[in-house]
Amino acid sequence: MADRFESMSILVAVVEAGSFSAAARQLRMPLATVSRKVGELEAHLNTRLLHRSTRQLSLTETGHAYVAACRRILEEVGEAERAASGEYAAPKGELVITAPIVFGRLHLLPVVADFLKTYPDIDVRMVLTDRVVALLDEHVDIALRIADLPDSNFIAMPIGTVRRVVCASPAYFAAHGTPARPQDLAEHACITFEQMTSRQVWHFTAGKVAKGAKGAKAGKAEIAVPVRSRLAVSTAEAAVDAAVAGVGITRVVSYQMAGALRAGALQIVLEAFEPPPWPISLVHTGQGLLPLKLRAFLDFAAPRLKARVAAIAV
Repeated sequence: MADRFESMSILVAVVEAGSFSAAARQLRMPLATVSRKVGELEAHLNTRLLHRSTRQLSLTETGHAYVAACRRILEEVGEAERAASGEYAAPKGELVITAPIVFGRLHLLPVVADFLKTYPDIDVRMVLTDRVVALLDEHVDIALRIADLPDSNFIAMPIGTVRRVVCASPAYFAAHGTPARPQDLAEHACITFEQMTSRQVWHFTAGKVAKGAKGAKAGKAEIAVPVRSRLAVSTAEAAVDAAVAGVGITRVVSYQMAGALRAGALQIVLEAFEPPPWPISLVHTGQGLLPLKLRAFLDFAAPRLKARVAAIAV
């Protein structure tokens, strides 16, 4: 079994380094040994894990799943050994956290700053991006997600909810009128934020479905409304700034425009047609024994983030 763990470690090193030779240098191990260990592992599994060529190395479909499992197993073994040896008497090490750009900057970063003051032996790397980061593949410890979460084996800790709101400046509404229903947007200039929704169509709820309607389900029906995108932007901040400037109507997540709303620079409309709020969650793999650094962050950050989300509710 010890040889198996060594071979798994070598395989992961090869994948992360991008080549056998680079892994051999990092491991300070003969290239022939690295190649032999990976080959023995493939022979034991009776399957190919890597596509090899003179120019590049890539994982097979089986290899992707196996390497992900190797990483989990090796991490669990390492955590168990460190816990048993007493190394985790105090939380330490690097913690990798990902979050959406605006929420991360406005609300997660202040919490992380306080966390670092409290835990001097923990370092944090924050990955702020509006794309969904794969926790296992990109070696991320915890993700702050703002969305309905798909079914998975990950553990999600609820933080609160946020709305998807339609808004514009009071000056825009004074000049062009205020839409009373989603279909009225066809007569307005819209600012689209491509990470948030389509440039052509916005989705709303349309009130209660009539009981007894053929094929109808209980609850609210969804309607798709074509919009005219006068301006398409790639960040929520730009969409909010353009709306404040009177360019048109935009749709963003409520925390992204909360400051402008409080300042009276933006006004929310079509509230009765909003889709259900999105949950905010702290998500981690939850595989086996949690590293103490991760447990410390969850215990520290969760109540503070809940308070911040409650304070910015609009």
